[in-house]
Amino acid sequence: MALAGWGAQAQVQTPLRVVGGLAGVNQYTRWEEPFWSRELTRLSGGRFKAEIVPFDRAGVPGDEMLRMLQLGVVPFGTTLLSTLTGSFPQYTAIDLAGLNPDMASLKSSVAAFRPYLEMSLRQDLGVEMLALYVYPAQVLFCRRPLAGLADLSGRRVRVSSAGQADFVGALGAVPVHTAFAQVVASMEAGSIDCAITGTMSGNTLGLHAITSHLHTLPISWGLAVFGANRAAWDALPPDLRALLRQELPRLEASIWEESERDTAQGVACNSGAPACATGRKGRMVVVAASPQDERRRQEIFRDTVLPRWLQRCGQRCADLWNQTIGPARGLATPGNP
Repeated sequence: MALAGWGAQAQVQTPLRVVGGLAGVNQYTRWEEPFWSRELTRLSGGRFKAEIVPFDRAGVPGDEMLRMLQLGVVPFGTTLLSTLTGSFPQYTAIDLAGLNPDMASLKSSVAAFRPYLEMSLRQDLGVEMLALYVYPAQVLFCRRPLAGLADLSGRRVRVSSAGQADFVGALGAVPVHTAFAQVVASMEAGSIDCAITGTMSGNTLGLHAITSHLHTLPISWGLAVFGANRAAWDALPPDLRALLRQELPRLEASIWEESERDTAQGVACNSGAPACATGRKGRMVVVAASPQDERRRQEIFRDTVLPRWLQRCGQRCADLWNQTIGPARGLATPGNP
């Protein structure tokens, strides 16, 4: 879908044009697409309508989406934070690889970082953050057996962010940046041995049929900001803004609940467990994180992932970390007590 003309509509858009999350995954198919294409019309008594397209089919590279929002080329859009390493590395702090090994840790990090994220997007970029979405836990799918993280040494592992690359590189693996839609083809071609992706996302792709082992430590999660160009937001009728301010937090909460369900369902379905209800059953071997894996996660985050993020981001990010996530999680930057 061409996007170039969207920013020119300063008045009320009928329909609103929205760029949503990844095509084909539950966040989009069960929640975002129905909300914008049907629920908004129902909730507004027919006054407002919207059209939505997933960002990976919108014709805008993921690392350009936030700039397109800033410029108003895309008035309402979804940005994966992991794509911002090169342009806005400060925003990637919230979901660095190895930081959040469970949902409780993730929620703690988000609570500490969200006020800064909202303020910075608004003041620095003119982008109004309207929701913060999350995908299921990003875990390891491997073609060959593994008993723990140490067995990744020498393997080629699909990654989707610089932080994930830092994490697997510290284990002696070779990180291979691969688009979500290309994961299966790369696995089948033998160009990767393992892939980091969501538990249920991997099932949707069909990884359960071509990989044998699933290591369930969440390496990251996949957070995405849904935001609006400030001028486009301000141009909406006050009652529409009020409606979206009321309903988008509910949509966000539903997506977070879906992420938790999908994380568990992905494990159940990929392994063929009886609890599988929403995916396709595989026969994968589930490998839970051992105490050694947990110690290694902590070491890699402290000694590799966090220092390299600080190198990319600079002193401002050290200060930001020590004012937000660091105290909340008990993780000071190197050189700070």
